[in-house]
Amino acid sequence: MFIGAELKLSNRLSLKVVIFSTFAAVPPRSNTSPKKRSVKKGRGTSKPRGRRKQRTRWPLALKLFIAAIVIITLSPLYYGYVLKTFTSSWQWIKDIGEDPFYRSYSRFGIKIPKGYVIHGIDVSYAQGQIDWHKVREMKDGDVEITFAFIKATEGLLTVDPYFKRNWREAAKTGIICGAYHYFRPKKSGTKQARFFLQTASVEQGDLPLVVDVETLDGKDPAVMRKELRAFVEHIQAKTKVKPVIYSGLSFYHDYLQGYFDDHILWIAHYHREELRIRKGHTWHFWQHSDRGKVSGINHAVDFNVFNGDSSSLKKLLIRK
Repeated sequence: MFIGAELKLSNRLSLKVVIFSTFAAVPPRSNTSPKKRSVKKGRGTSKPRGRRKQRTRWPLALKLFIAAIVIITLSPLYYGYVLKTFTSSWQWIKDIGEDPFYRSYSRFGIKIPKGYVIHGIDVSYAQGQIDWHKVREMKDGDVEITFAFIKATEGLLTVDPYFKRNWREAAKTGIICGAYHYFRPKKSGTKQARFFLQTASVEQGDLPLVVDVETLDGKDPAVMRKELRAFVEHIQAKTKVKPVIYSGLSFYHDYLQGYFDDHILWIAHYHREELRIRKGHTWHFWQHSDRGKVSGINHAVDFNVFNGDSSSLKKLLIRK
């Protein structure tokens, strides 16, 4: 029994020893996670190599095409073409619903008959002091000021106070100029012509001188025509060029038609899409509006068109 007990005791002790040694081998738990060991890179370590990116090579034709596009887009001619195309397209949109022969020009504030390429104005003291550089620079669509008729004299004594300045400054901008006289039938035609020539002299490149006749002044039409004939004959003798005759459409039909048809005619007929003059007679200038707005002019101004192209206009100019 003693031996058995001893064995038992011995077994218990050995069991305890085994258990104790087992628990002793397991380290105690900790709330903190174990730190990762940092591996120092040394000579023996190497970075994993990735695949090299291959450079894309563009074909020569594509390179040339791109270069051509860049050159074109940087060219002023390209932008001029684009601007012109855009302007034309925008004008086409604005023209929707408009009369194709009598279109509105917002900048000039009036409708202008279509089909004419040369436009101009006529001015007097009524327009005040004019900035002619602004007049020349103004443009709306295909309309710009090419020529100007400028009042010089009236009757026997009146000189337009702005004539000298307008005549000088307008010519500086390249606008083609012509001077006009307001005719008074109750005064001598010859004397009026002399007075006119004392104030307005023509030079090469100017428009012919103009006589503005639009009233009878209480005189018989035959008397008016007699004095007007004396006026135009004196001007022609001195300048070697027949003067332009200006009048309203009704006045022309009633008193002038058939008497001065060999002269250049400038007819006033406002706010119409067409100038309807009787058959067999031609006109050269048409004053179609008295309500125009032009940069550099603070008052309404008359607008005109020339019945022809630039070469036809050039043939009318004074040559010496």
